[in-house]
Amino acid sequence: MKTMSYAVTVLLLLMSASTYADGIGDLQRFYSEIRSYSASFEQVVVDENLKLLEASSGEFSIERPGKFRWHYTKPSEQLIIGNGRQVWIYDVELEQITHRTSDAAVSQTPAMLLSGKGNLDDSFILEDAGQGDGLDWVRMIPKSKDSGFTDVRIGFLKGKLQLLEMKDNFGQSTRMNFKNIKENLDIPEGIFTFVPPAGVDVIEEAG
Repeated sequence: MKTMSYAVTVLLLLMSASTYADGIGDLQRFYSEIRSYSASFEQVVVDENLKLLEASSGEFSIERPGKFRWHYTKPSEQLIIGNGRQVWIYDVELEQITHRTSDAAVSQTPAMLLSGKGNLDDSFILEDAGQGDGLDWVRMIPKSKDSGFTDVRIGFLKGKLQLLEMKDNFGQSTRMNFKNIKENLDIPEGIFTFVPPAGVDVIEEAG
């Protein structure tokens, strides 16, 4: 499924910002003022002809610097956890775990910004995309051809992250809608800890 590859990318996009007004100013606020963020989400993937390829949903939490928990509950359960040093990807249905270092998991993608060390201006051309559907939009155009994405748009509602849209190199688009948003709440440390269940295969990926 494409859910895993998009999840890590999205998680790091959520940790980035620059210094602009309007929608880009909202992105700056998200980076400078939001230390933790939790929400539920609905995700759809469509092809270049807008044919639905995949629909999924779940919930996630992030905490700076570099911690995240991304949990897909439908149509199949997948769990992605990062503690700032390691990333675990657990496909419950396949009973398979992939273990990576954080750098290996996010290199050459916008996800490198999850740790808070990245600078959007180094990796993207940022444009204020105006208003649409009641949201303030920011457009992010990757400078690197190796990013995996050709275009990223982030929508804010009254300053809060609401929608994220990504188009990849194959013309497929992913749209994520965030609900039940909670900002700057204390998140238990155990949320970002993963212990592989006994008997489940673990695949090690080198950095």
